[in-house]
Amino acid sequence: MPTYHVEMMEGRTIEQKKKLVAEITRVSVEILGGAPESVDIIITDIKRENWATGGQLWSEPRS
Repeated sequence: MPTYHVEMMEGRTIEQKKKLVAEITRVSVEILGGAPESVDIIITDIKRENWATGGQLWSEPRS
């Protein structure tokens, strides 16, 4: 079964992460088959100062 790597900016609550992993697992089992216990999900929280879009760090004010 799959291993998912989810990278996102820090700040989500544990409750949000629990819902996210539950839904990723549910959909994986629904589409791919197998057991929920075989779905691995790794969440990496990234600080806004370490993420940039369009040449601008997310820790800087957006215009």
